[in-house]
Amino acid sequence: MPEFKPQQILYTADALNEQGKRITEQYPGAEQVPIKQHNRLPDAEDFNYYKAKSDLLVLGKLKSLDIKYSGRSSDFIAPSLANGCFGACTYCYVDRHKAINPITVFTNTDEMMAKIDQHAMALPWPKPRNQTDAVYYTYDVGCNSDVAIDYDISPGVADLFKFYIAHPRAKATFATKFVNRNLLDVDPKRKIRIRFSLMPQEVSRLVDVRTDSIEKRLQAINDFYEAGYEVHVNFSPVIVYDRLRGIDRDWRDDYRELFRQLNAAVTDEVKKQMQCEVIFLTHNQQQHLVNVELNPKAEELLWMPDFQETKRSSYGGINIRYKHQLKARMIDRFVEMLTEEIPWCGIRYIF
Repeated sequence: MPEFKPQQILYTADALNEQGKRITEQYPGAEQVPIKQHNRLPDAEDFNYYKAKSDLLVLGKLKSLDIKYSGRSSDFIAPSLANGCFGACTYCYVDRHKAINPITVFTNTDEMMAKIDQHAMALPWPKPRNQTDAVYYTYDVGCNSDVAIDYDISPGVADLFKFYIAHPRAKATFATKFVNRNLLDVDPKRKIRIRFSLMPQEVSRLVDVRTDSIEKRLQAINDFYEAGYEVHVNFSPVIVYDRLRGIDRDWRDDYRELFRQLNAAVTDEVKKQMQCEVIFLTHNQQQHLVNVELNPKAEELLWMPDFQETKRSSYGGINIRYKHQLKARMIDRFVEMLTEEIPWCGIRYIF
């Protein structure tokens, strides 16, 4: 778990509420710079892609409090607590359209909680059972950032956790690539689901830049369950490679080994409640061009046009994913391997 010590805090005037002031007080050595809009940063010539993630912190007020339907990792996607991450994963969609993307924390958490409460209480109750949860409506609170990092920056994250723990109908969920043991001080009462993202370690070293190792994530699973979290895993993204595609490894062998490591790492009690979600890689043309400059070795795994097809995203970008028929066979193979190695781990969804 890295230590985040920003050198500059860029803030909008409406972000300096009580929560915003508490954040700035945590970093007395940081220069404070007022800005007009959190999503239009002034030129930061002294900060490259990586340095911006380490040395800048932006405080803003989230204007759009829309709650979006998901139906996959959660029932709904909650308003973002933050945008951006300390990590620099080479496939991350959050970074695709910005030259630099520092962590931006939104300080109007109270408005988010009020909106979620209003939304949840207007839904039918009892909740119809579905694959996201049998009892509660689930809200993903970390789609655009990593909550494990945000927790140490903003007291609003702890406030939000308390909100979900006490709520009669709502439950929080988030995926993470970090092990923040400060989260173990929370008593989540199984009302917070943490999803540790997993992939073969050798591949993670290339593409999960500046995140905690797969070994650390595996070692943390039992501890988080014992602390009261519901703990699932997230095989995402599944990156396909083998010798036919010019890579001196085979994804099938590596995933079998990962499944065996997971089986050995977790207790029988954890296995009884664990499920997974599986998402095969979708890459992006703009991110590809960035990676060619920043991390060309990783890009050898991600950009394989002979085995991928293009699709224009709903946001207008050019995405690339494995060809439809090929991907169908990949999914069948993944399910087969998982069923053979860790049959106790149900697949909530796969695509």
